[in-house]
Amino acid sequence: MSYIKLRTVTLYKDYFTNFYQKQKVKDKILWTFRIIETQKKIPTDYLKHMEGTHGLYEIRVQQGSEIFRIFCFFDEGKLIVLANGFQKKTQKTPKSEIEKALKIKIEYEQEK
Repeated sequence: MSYIKLRTVTLYKDYFTNFYQKQKVKDKILWTFRIIETQKKIPTDYLKHMEGTHGLYEIRVQQGSEIFRIFCFFDEGKLIVLANGFQKKTQKTPKSEIEKALKIKIEYEQEK
């Protein structure tokens, strides 16, 4: 089955890679990226804007009872840049993870 890419998920430095290498749910993460890259309208189950942030989004991955979040942001509309990821263990997203993602976004924009 071939997929037409409407947008591209890409890495910035090794922030996401450090998270990804430790995960057992790699296939599910890659499957979620394929949905994000190929669907015209991405369901909020997979990609959602983080309220109160300037352009920060979270990619949502769920495997059984385990929940993972990967922060990302758009660059020029069709490029999705991955920031940090974490396993969600509480109802509320940890503020430290949001702050880390925002720092990565600022770093990316300054280097661009």
